[in-house]
Amino acid sequence: EDVYVGVMHEVIRRVAEEAERELPFDTSKLDSLNMEQKKAWKHNKAAKLVNGLIDRGVVKRTVMTSVYGVTYIGARQQIQEKIEEKLQEKGYDLDEIDREVFDAAGYLATVTMEVMGDLFQGARNTKTWLADCARLISQQGHPVAWISPIGIPAVQPYRQRRPRTVITVMQSVTMTDDGDDLPVHKSRQCTAFPPNYVHSLDSSHMLLTALEMDRRGLTYSAVHDSFWTHACDVDEMNEALRDCFVELYSRPLLADLKESW
Repeated sequence: EDVYVGVMHEVIRRVAEEAERELPFDTSKLDSLNMEQKKAWKHNKAAKLVNGLIDRGVVKRTVMTSVYGVTYIGARQQIQEKIEEKLQEKGYDLDEIDREVFDAAGYLATVTMEVMGDLFQGARNTKTWLADCARLISQQGHPVAWISPIGIPAVQPYRQRRPRTVITVMQSVTMTDDGDDLPVHKSRQCTAFPPNYVHSLDSSHMLLTALEMDRRGLTYSAVHDSFWTHACDVDEMNEALRDCFVELYSRPLLADLKESW
Protein backbone atom coordinates (compact mmCIF):
# COMPACT_ATOMS: atom_id res chain seq x y z
CA GLU A 1 0.00 0.00 0.00
CA ASP A 2 1.49 3.36 -1.04
CA VAL A 3 0.79 6.82 0.41
CA TYR A 4 -1.87 7.53 -2.22
CA VAL A 5 -3.89 4.49 -1.18
CA GLY A 6 -3.52 5.41 2.47
CA VAL A 7 -4.93 8.88 1.81
CA MET A 8 -7.64 7.43 -0.43
CA HIS A 9 -8.94 5.06 2.26
CA GLU A 10 -9.20 7.82 4.85
CA VAL A 11 -10.87 10.24 2.39
CA ILE A 12 -13.38 7.52 1.44
CA ARG A 13 -14.13 6.91 5.11
CA ARG A 14 -14.71 10.58 5.91
CA VAL A 15 -16.83 11.22 2.82
CA ALA A 16 -19.00 8.15 3.46
CA GLU A 17 -19.46 9.23 7.07
CA GLU A 18 -20.57 12.69 5.96
CA ALA A 19 -22.86 11.33 3.23
CA GLU A 20 -24.66 9.10 5.73
CA ARG A 21 -25.00 11.82 8.35
CA GLU A 22 -28.48 13.11 9.07
CA LEU A 23 -28.50 16.90 9.35
CA PRO A 24 -30.12 18.13 12.60
CA PHE A 25 -32.13 20.86 10.87
CA ASP A 26 -34.75 21.26 8.15
CA THR A 27 -33.14 21.73 4.71
CA SER A 28 -36.40 22.36 2.85
CA LYS A 29 -36.17 26.09 3.57
CA LEU A 30 -32.60 27.10 2.77
CA ASP A 31 -33.28 30.81 3.19
CA SER A 32 -33.96 30.26 6.88
CA LEU A 33 -30.60 28.58 7.54
CA ASN A 34 -27.69 30.42 9.12
CA MET A 35 -24.18 30.42 7.63
CA GLU A 36 -22.98 27.38 9.58
CA GLN A 37 -26.07 25.37 8.63
CA LYS A 38 -25.71 26.28 4.94
CA LYS A 39 -22.07 25.20 5.05
CA ALA A 40 -23.01 21.89 6.66
CA TRP A 41 -25.76 21.37 4.07
CA LYS A 42 -23.32 22.03 1.18
CA HIS A 43 -20.79 19.58 2.60
CA ASN A 44 -23.44 16.92 3.07
CA LYS A 45 -24.78 17.43 -0.44
CA ALA A 46 -21.26 17.31 -1.91
CA ALA A 47 -20.43 14.14 0.02
CA LYS A 48 -23.55 12.43 -1.33
CA LEU A 49 -22.54 13.35 -4.91
CA VAL A 50 -18.96 12.03 -4.74
CA ASN A 51 -19.52 9.11 -2.36
CA GLY A 52 -18.52 5.95 -4.23
CA LEU A 53 -16.51 7.85 -6.88
CA ILE A 54 -13.25 8.19 -4.98
CA ASP A 55 -10.30 6.05 -5.99
CA ARG A 56 -6.50 6.36 -6.00
CA GLY A 57 -6.53 8.51 -9.12
CA VAL A 58 -8.83 11.12 -7.57
CA VAL A 59 -6.41 11.97 -4.76
CA LYS A 60 -3.07 11.09 -6.38
CA ARG A 61 -2.22 14.42 -8.02
CA THR A 62 -3.10 16.41 -4.93
CA VAL A 63 -1.00 14.16 -2.69
CA MET A 64 1.86 14.13 -5.21
CA THR A 65 1.93 17.93 -5.59
CA SER A 66 1.52 18.67 -1.89
CA VAL A 67 5.30 18.86 -1.51
CA TYR A 68 5.32 21.54 -4.20
CA GLY A 69 2.95 23.69 -2.16
CA VAL A 70 -0.27 22.91 -4.02
CA THR A 71 -2.98 25.39 -3.06
CA TYR A 72 -6.63 24.72 -2.32
CA ILE A 73 -7.53 26.09 -5.77
CA GLY A 74 -5.01 23.82 -7.48
CA ALA A 75 -6.21 20.79 -5.53
CA ARG A 76 -9.84 21.59 -6.36
CA GLN A 77 -9.06 21.80 -10.09
CA GLN A 78 -7.12 18.53 -10.04
CA ILE A 79 -9.90 16.70 -8.24
CA GLN A 80 -12.68 18.26 -10.32
CA GLU A 81 -11.17 16.86 -13.53
CA LYS A 82 -11.28 13.33 -12.13
CA ILE A 83 -14.77 13.68 -10.64
CA GLU A 84 -16.14 15.01 -13.93
CA GLU A 85 -14.71 11.98 -15.76
CA LYS A 86 -16.42 9.60 -13.34
CA LEU A 87 -19.74 11.43 -13.41
CA GLN A 88 -19.72 11.41 -17.22
CA GLU A 89 -19.12 7.66 -17.17
CA LYS A 90 -22.24 7.34 -15.00
CA GLY A 91 -24.30 9.32 -17.53
CA TYR A 92 -24.56 12.65 -15.70
CA ASP A 93 -25.04 15.83 -17.74
CA LEU A 94 -22.23 18.01 -16.39
CA ASP A 95 -23.80 21.20 -17.68
CA GLU A 96 -26.86 20.61 -15.53
CA ILE A 97 -24.88 20.01 -12.34
CA ASP A 98 -21.95 22.32 -13.01
CA ARG A 99 -22.28 24.19 -9.71
CA GLU A 100 -22.77 21.00 -7.71
CA VAL A 101 -19.62 19.48 -9.23
CA PHE A 102 -17.63 22.63 -8.45
CA ASP A 103 -18.79 22.60 -4.83
CA ALA A 104 -18.15 18.86 -4.51
CA ALA A 105 -14.61 19.23 -5.85
CA GLY A 106 -13.96 22.01 -3.35
CA TYR A 107 -15.31 19.89 -0.51
CA LEU A 108 -13.22 16.90 -1.59
CA ALA A 109 -10.10 19.08 -1.91
CA THR A 110 -10.62 20.29 1.65
CA VAL A 111 -11.06 16.75 2.98
CA THR A 112 -8.00 15.50 1.07
CA MET A 113 -5.78 18.27 2.38
CA GLU A 114 -7.05 17.72 5.93
CA VAL A 115 -6.26 14.01 5.65
CA MET A 116 -2.75 14.75 4.39
CA GLY A 117 -2.22 17.12 7.29
CA ASP A 118 -3.30 14.43 9.74
CA LEU A 119 -1.38 11.53 8.18
CA PHE A 120 1.83 13.32 7.23
CA GLN A 121 2.44 15.48 10.28
CA GLY A 122 6.18 14.80 10.25
CA ALA A 123 6.48 15.67 6.57
CA ARG A 124 4.42 18.83 7.13
CA ASN A 125 6.69 19.89 9.98
CA THR A 126 9.78 19.29 7.87
CA LYS A 127 8.32 21.28 4.98
CA THR A 128 7.47 24.16 7.32
CA TRP A 129 10.98 24.12 8.78
CA LEU A 130 12.58 24.21 5.33
CA ALA A 131 10.36 27.12 4.27
CA ASP A 132 11.14 28.99 7.51
CA CYS A 133 14.86 28.54 6.92
CA ALA A 134 14.50 29.83 3.36
CA ARG A 135 12.57 32.85 4.63
CA LEU A 136 15.27 33.74 7.14
CA ILE A 137 18.04 33.35 4.56
CA SER A 138 16.24 35.40 1.89
CA GLN A 139 15.49 38.14 4.42
CA GLN A 140 19.26 38.62 4.68
CA GLY A 141 19.36 39.22 0.93
CA HIS A 142 20.93 35.86 0.07
CA PRO A 143 19.64 33.10 -2.22
CA VAL A 144 19.10 29.74 -0.56
CA ALA A 145 22.10 27.48 -1.19
CA TRP A 146 23.05 24.03 0.06
CA ILE A 147 25.23 21.01 -0.68
CA SER A 148 23.45 17.85 -1.80
CA PRO A 149 24.26 14.54 -0.04
CA ILE A 150 26.62 13.61 -2.89
CA GLY A 151 28.53 16.91 -2.61
CA ILE A 152 26.98 18.92 -5.44
CA PRO A 153 26.33 22.61 -4.60
CA ALA A 154 22.86 23.97 -5.38
CA VAL A 155 21.79 27.64 -5.46
CA GLN A 156 18.24 28.83 -6.07
CA PRO A 157 18.30 31.36 -8.94
CA TYR A 158 15.09 33.24 -8.13
CA ARG A 159 15.64 37.00 -8.25
CA GLN A 160 13.49 40.04 -8.94
CA ARG A 161 13.95 40.40 -12.66
CA ARG A 162 13.68 43.88 -14.08
CA PRO A 163 12.09 44.15 -17.52
CA ARG A 164 13.06 47.16 -19.59
CA THR A 165 11.25 48.27 -22.73
CA VAL A 166 13.19 49.89 -25.55
CA ILE A 167 10.96 51.85 -27.91
CA THR A 168 12.17 52.45 -31.45
CA VAL A 169 10.54 53.85 -34.56
CA MET A 170 9.87 50.32 -35.82
CA GLN A 171 8.94 48.43 -32.69
CA SER A 172 9.08 48.02 -28.93
CA VAL A 173 11.46 45.45 -27.49
CA THR A 174 11.28 44.27 -23.88
CA MET A 175 14.48 42.93 -22.34
CA THR A 176 14.84 41.35 -18.93
CA ASP A 177 17.82 41.78 -16.66
CA ASP A 178 18.36 38.53 -14.76
CA GLY A 179 21.83 39.07 -13.37
CA ASP A 180 23.07 37.71 -10.05
CA ASP A 181 23.32 41.23 -8.61
CA LEU A 182 19.53 41.66 -8.54
CA PRO A 183 17.64 41.39 -5.22
CA VAL A 184 16.45 37.88 -4.38
CA HIS A 185 12.77 37.06 -4.89
CA LYS A 186 11.92 36.31 -1.27
CA SER A 187 8.57 34.59 -1.75
CA ARG A 188 9.84 32.31 -4.53
CA GLN A 189 12.94 31.46 -2.51
CA CYS A 190 10.65 30.31 0.33
CA THR A 191 8.04 28.37 -1.63
CA ALA A 192 10.52 26.69 -3.98
CA PHE A 193 13.04 25.49 -1.41
CA PRO A 194 11.15 22.48 0.07
CA PRO A 195 10.51 20.82 -3.33
CA ASN A 196 13.94 21.78 -4.65
CA TYR A 197 15.62 20.26 -1.62
CA VAL A 198 13.60 17.05 -2.08
CA HIS A 199 14.62 17.02 -5.76
CA SER A 200 18.26 17.20 -4.69
CA LEU A 201 17.70 14.14 -2.48
CA ASP A 202 15.97 12.28 -5.32
CA SER A 203 18.83 13.04 -7.72
CA SER A 204 21.37 11.98 -5.08
CA HIS A 205 19.58 8.65 -4.69
CA MET A 206 19.51 8.18 -8.45
CA LEU A 207 23.26 8.80 -8.79
CA LEU A 208 24.14 6.65 -5.78
CA THR A 209 22.14 3.85 -7.42
CA ALA A 210 24.01 4.44 -10.68
CA LEU A 211 27.35 4.08 -8.88
CA GLU A 212 26.20 0.90 -7.14
CA MET A 213 24.91 -0.60 -10.40
CA ASP A 214 28.23 0.22 -12.06
CA ARG A 215 30.08 -1.41 -9.16
CA ARG A 216 28.02 -4.56 -9.75
CA GLY A 217 28.72 -4.45 -13.48
CA LEU A 218 25.05 -3.99 -14.43
CA THR A 219 23.48 -1.86 -17.16
CA TYR A 220 21.55 1.09 -15.79
CA SER A 221 19.61 4.10 -17.01
CA ALA A 222 17.28 6.48 -15.18
CA VAL A 223 15.11 9.57 -15.49
CA HIS A 224 14.26 11.22 -12.16
CA ASP A 225 12.66 8.34 -10.20
CA SER A 226 12.23 5.86 -13.07
CA PHE A 227 15.06 3.30 -13.04
CA TRP A 228 15.76 0.86 -15.88
CA THR A 229 17.92 -2.16 -16.53
CA HIS A 230 17.68 -5.41 -18.48
CA ALA A 231 14.76 -7.62 -17.47
CA CYS A 232 17.07 -10.33 -16.17
CA ASP A 233 18.68 -7.83 -13.74
CA VAL A 234 15.55 -6.11 -12.41
CA ASP A 235 15.55 -8.03 -9.12
CA GLU A 236 19.17 -7.08 -8.43
CA MET A 237 18.48 -3.45 -9.38
CA ASN A 238 15.54 -3.42 -6.94
CA GLU A 239 17.90 -4.60 -4.22
CA ALA A 240 20.56 -2.03 -5.15
CA LEU A 241 18.21 0.96 -5.27
CA ARG A 242 16.65 0.04 -1.92
CA ASP A 243 20.04 -0.42 -0.29
CA CYS A 244 21.09 3.01 -1.58
CA PHE A 245 17.81 4.53 -0.39
CA VAL A 246 18.25 3.18 3.14
CA GLU A 247 21.89 4.27 3.20
CA LEU A 248 20.99 7.80 2.07
CA TYR A 249 18.11 8.38 4.47
CA SER A 250 19.96 6.82 7.40
CA ARG A 251 22.12 9.95 7.37
CA PRO A 252 21.16 12.97 9.52
CA LEU A 253 20.25 14.97 6.40
CA LEU A 254 18.43 17.85 8.09
CA ALA A 255 21.09 18.17 10.79
CA ASP A 256 23.78 18.24 8.07
CA LEU A 257 21.79 20.88 6.18
CA LYS A 258 21.48 23.08 9.26
CA GLU A 259 25.18 22.66 10.03
CA SER A 260 26.10 23.73 6.48
CA TRP A 261 24.44 27.12 7.02
